[in-house]
Amino acid sequence: MSLTMQLLILVLLPLAFLLPPGSQAGEIIGGLEAKPHSRPYMACLSIQRRGKTYICGGFLVAENFVLTAAHCNGDEIIVKLGAHNIREWEQSQQTISVCHQIPHPQYNKETTNNDIMLLQLAERAKLNRWVDTIALPRANERVEAGAMCNVAGWGGTSTHCESNSARLQEVDVLVMQDAACPSNGPYHYYNASTMMCVGDPKMGKDSWKGDSGGPLVCGETAQGIISWGPPTPPGVYTKVATFIPWIEATMRRLKP
Repeated sequence: MSLTMQLLILVLLPLAFLLPPGSQAGEIIGGLEAKPHSRPYMACLSIQRRGKTYICGGFLVAENFVLTAAHCNGDEIIVKLGAHNIREWEQSQQTISVCHQIPHPQYNKETTNNDIMLLQLAERAKLNRWVDTIALPRANERVEAGAMCNVAGWGGTSTHCESNSARLQEVDVLVMQDAACPSNGPYHYYNASTMMCVGDPKMGKDSWKGDSGGPLVCGETAQGIISWGPPTPPGVYTKVATFIPWIEATMRRLKP
């Protein structure tokens, strides 16, 4: 292959692999069905945008706030909590509309930097054994490379299939060094201060379309948000610890 062709491929790769803003972002690949209701913080977002419906993940951080990715915005968002099978009615489920979408003020659609959004719910969720909040990290807390974390979602289970999973899927993923998402290829827009590089390419386990906005859980804490990446791991996650001051200030400002 000529040097010119190699350079052209490097330039085009990020354009091909970066999830378009508002696409059905991140399905779980290489994972298993989660134990029903073992993740009571998980939220399934049904997003209406220009007459089409998309799904994203999210997670409950307070009775009336869900955290997700900024690219999961829409004209209207309905949040389903307490679900395992999103295609069936379950007595555990609570469906609540979103009254206020607050993307990070520095969210950049082109680079997907600062890909984080708070959703204020129209009514408070009723916390119980099926619906509960998850803890957030301390501001600027670090997750070391080599840590094994976990992601879950109702997104696709194969890069060859457009359909989403009815039941919640989960998979363990390895936190990588920032160097595993080098800025000279499909990770052209990777920013180590606001993003995490997650998923060992040798293990082939990853999030996929429809998972976007879901949490990267390390221990009992939501350390990341599924954001973007190429069809193979590692994927790129929003680093939640960077945004703790913004999250806390926004929730204080909006709480009645």
